[in-house]
Amino acid sequence: MDFPEPLMLLFLIIAGFLAAFIDSAVGGGGLISLPALLLTGLPPGIALGTNKLAATMSSLTSSISFFVSGKVDGRLAAGLFPLALIGSVLGSYTVHFIPSSFLKPMVVVLLIAMTVYTFLKKNWGADAQKRKLTAAALAAVAIGTTVIGFYDGFFGPGTGSFLIFMFLFAGFDFVRASGASKVLNLGSNFGSLATFFFLGSVNWHYGVPMGIAMIAGALTGSQVAIRKGSAYVKPLFLIVTTLLIGKQLWDLLL
Repeated sequence: MDFPEPLMLLFLIIAGFLAAFIDSAVGGGGLISLPALLLTGLPPGIALGTNKLAATMSSLTSSISFFVSGKVDGRLAAGLFPLALIGSVLGSYTVHFIPSSFLKPMVVVLLIAMTVYTFLKKNWGADAQKRKLTAAALAAVAIGTTVIGFYDGFFGPGTGSFLIFMFLFAGFDFVRASGASKVLNLGSNFGSLATFFFLGSVNWHYGVPMGIAMIAGALTGSQVAIRKGSAYVKPLFLIVTTLLIGKQLWDLLL
């Protein structure tokens, strides 16, 4: 595998930084990073695996940043992390037998419903509503984490948005929901990356430079989200989910 040329390397660095800046707060960075990798000429399967490498580096950085700021429930995250990881491994393995394209219409419907609901709930996610999850809520979050982890490994677009939405329903504010989602997204990214690596579908020469740029973007983006709070995260969440809807609709119509 050859190293990227200087201009291509600069392109990957810029794309990686922007993707991680957005992804660190509300997810959706794959809207930028994956198309950027595809534009370099990498085969789709290699691009997906390489994107997971860079995304794992980004989500690790964001997770640490949110954790250090005190915006992550460490005990809850530690319990849910393995579920996201196992789910993504199963999803990444399954996609080799079942085409992921059949999920696209369902994803569009879910994203639209989620975006409309969030927009109409004016003060939703402004403040934490619960300090401790009930047993029923914890069970629902555990199941949701496993299902979303599977989805991330199987298909992927909107994973961060789905995780944030799940935690908002559990009573988290937007910033804490973002922090928790990044830790679980780290688990699903790592599980999926391990599967792609096992299958030989990772280009390290492209993924590592983009990943380093994504570390810088994740550090910057997560700090902005933590300092500005829900007033910044909620509009960004709505913008990114709207773009995700547009992207999925575009893919369906082509």
